[in-house]
Amino acid sequence: MSKLPDPAAADVDLADDVDAARAEIVRVGTSLFARGYVHASAGNISAKVGDSHLITPTDAALGFLDPDRLALVDAGGEQIAGDRASKTLTLHRRICAADPTARFVIHTHSTHLVALTLAGVWSKDDVLPPLTPYYVMKVGHVPLIPYHRPGDPRVADLVTGHIADRAAGRTPIRAVLLDRLGPVVWGPDAASALAVLEELEETARLWLLTDRRPEPLTSPALDELKAVFGASW
Repeated sequence: MSKLPDPAAADVDLADDVDAARAEIVRVGTSLFARGYVHASAGNISAKVGDSHLITPTDAALGFLDPDRLALVDAGGEQIAGDRASKTLTLHRRICAADPTARFVIHTHSTHLVALTLAGVWSKDDVLPPLTPYYVMKVGHVPLIPYHRPGDPRVADLVTGHIADRAAGRTPIRAVLLDRLGPVVWGPDAASALAVLEELEETARLWLLTDRRPEPLTSPALDELKAVFGASW
């Protein structure tokens, strides 16, 4: 006879996962602040734990997070612990629902990416040209989301629409750029999401530093990256 699962043990495992996610969010927030990716109380971070979500509180300074004050939200979107959740909670939850691989989401007001929206992006479907091989391999396509006020729920519709469209075309996305507000990136874990954010911000910096003059990689070069590394472009 098979042994029934122990509900108490499952609760302990979930609590351990929540504690680990709290520590990871604090670690990422501290790193982003130390390296100048975030300032003041701009930006937010979330992690999906089971069917629940942990997210930084509204107006929290990401460089000085208290793990016990992170907002814990259940599967139905009801907050069950911590300070009041970030106003972008809906966006984070819907990204994870739209992309099954998304379990860690980061939004920053990174300087060069916000500057890019002010100076003018390459195109609304690709905010930056494919300048370097690592941009193509690690980031891929990044659409521009037109300006809406912070926390506007309509943004989630636009972002998940892009996720669905790109998935249907077999060129899944890992990030979007919010006009005047900065990037939102996601991945299966913190390291993956950070890699996207860092490569995206660095490429924006390079393009702005070169006065947006460099030509993109050629079609044969892009085809080679797709063939050899499975790049999504």
